[in-house]
Amino acid sequence: MDERERDNEPLVAPTLDAVYHLAQVNVARMLAPLDDPIMREFVAAIGRIERLAAASPGFLWRLADEGGHGVCVQPDEGGPVFVNVTLWRDYDSLHVFTYRSPHADHLKRRSRWFAATPQPSTALWWVPAGARPSLDEALLRLKFLRRYGPTPRAFSLRRRFDSAGRPVGRSAVGASRPGTSVRFRAESVTARSASRRRSRRYPPARRAVR
Repeated sequence: MDERERDNEPLVAPTLDAVYHLAQVNVARMLAPLDDPIMREFVAAIGRIERLAAASPGFLWRLADEGGHGVCVQPDEGGPVFVNVTLWRDYDSLHVFTYRSPHADHLKRRSRWFAATPQPSTALWWVPAGARPSLDEALLRLKFLRRYGPTPRAFSLRRRFDSAGRPVGRSAVGASRPGTSVRFRAESVTARSASRRRSRRYPPARRAVR
């Protein structure tokens, strides 16, 4: 390709989705320290789950400890707490990995290794591309969510916001894309308005009284 062809190539406009990434923190209260025999099955699966996440579309980064593992354990009044912090391109990518990959099988068995954890145990928020949240920041986001409820600063899996701070519809995966839920709502309103106009134009026939 010569310089003239290169100069004539169309430019791709940057989008908002390319500017921000989705951060998530998840905590779970462990039944015992990681070196306890009761946690052996969970510890053995950590490497496999990390590789699965790293190979998942949309995965960007994981907070790792000094040993390079994405496992951070924090002391807590109720016992040790497992903390997981990751970055994803968007919510859809996180959802598919969490609930539609082999990772979902481990979720179903989490009561083997984890006790009841104060809810919500997961917080989401948007960060500029290239940013890497620290463990302290992630825990502060979760604390903020627990205290004030879902906001653009920290939100939950069920009540989300897009990177511009606008509420996202809760009905389906894919609604995290900007404008999706707004478009569906607009179409519904248009359909209802058209139905009302037809009703006024053609009122139902009245039965003759005999």
